[in-house]
Amino acid sequence: MSEKKELSRAELVRLRREQEHANRMNRIAKDATRPVPPVTARKKAATTPRTKVVKPKQNARRRFQIALPALPSAPRADLRSVSIPRPRLGWRLLSFILSAVFGIALYLAFNLPQLRVTEAQVVGNQIVTPVDVNSVLNIAGQPVFMLTPSDLETRLRLNYPELSFVRVTVSLPNLVTVDVRERKPAIRWEQGGGYTWVAEDGVAFRPRGEMIGLISVVAESAPPVAGAVADPLSPAPFISTDMVQALKGLAGHVPPGQSILYDARMGFGWNDPRGWRAYFGATPNDIELKMRVYESMVESLTQRGIRPALINVTYPTAPYYRMSQ
Repeated sequence: MSEKKELSRAELVRLRREQEHANRMNRIAKDATRPVPPVTARKKAATTPRTKVVKPKQNARRRFQIALPALPSAPRADLRSVSIPRPRLGWRLLSFILSAVFGIALYLAFNLPQLRVTEAQVVGNQIVTPVDVNSVLNIAGQPVFMLTPSDLETRLRLNYPELSFVRVTVSLPNLVTVDVRERKPAIRWEQGGGYTWVAEDGVAFRPRGEMIGLISVVAESAPPVAGAVADPLSPAPFISTDMVQALKGLAGHVPPGQSILYDARMGFGWNDPRGWRAYFGATPNDIELKMRVYESMVESLTQRGIRPALINVTYPTAPYYRMSQ
């Protein structure tokens, strides 16, 4: 008698799962060994391929193809490419190069003889000589870029009052040009054993020898102090412009061989050859009227036989004479 063994529910479930797993594995094996059907590709319309622009990468290495000649004694070698690294210029290297360039430029600027001034070229001068100008400037041997035109102009105007205008031009490589305008002397003023030249604006300056045609004045006392000027570089006038105009008006009436005299109280006059001294004041007003009054007084005194020692026509409406000074 055989006994039939009954399976439990759990064993039945397990057997069923094992059977399903075996069936699944069989199907996978069959699919893997199945032949692949042929594939037919569809034709596409011919299109122009787009060219892709490749931007060079920053700091990328450049490649060069170099053909080398074959040497008979050297073994043949196939060289495909040579890679040359691109140098990188940083800020430190650039700063070093600039500093070196500036340093060399400064060294050459201070040491090159072509950039050093020899002397200044003077233009427009008639009284002041180029030697006088260069002695005051003292620029011989100095680098041209170290000169300041305004300082040189101030130096010349303070040392030479006869210069009414000064312009200094500095240009490379070593040229210095001085353009001047001079005051013209009009009066030779003698006082205290010496003399000076006076221009028409009343400025006095050092005489340079003798000059013909100047109005000669012999002063017995110093003239009054003239007013100051607005320009600090212009010298103060020695005499006023009114005194200059008075001298120019009297110059045509001075007896030959006589100098104009100056007295602080009487003004300008001269020694008349007929034996007396005449004064006409220090203002340019009514010069011609004063001369007519003076000649009338001389004629009247001569007719009366009077020989005065002094005639004063400073005020033509009230002239007077003295028998003794």
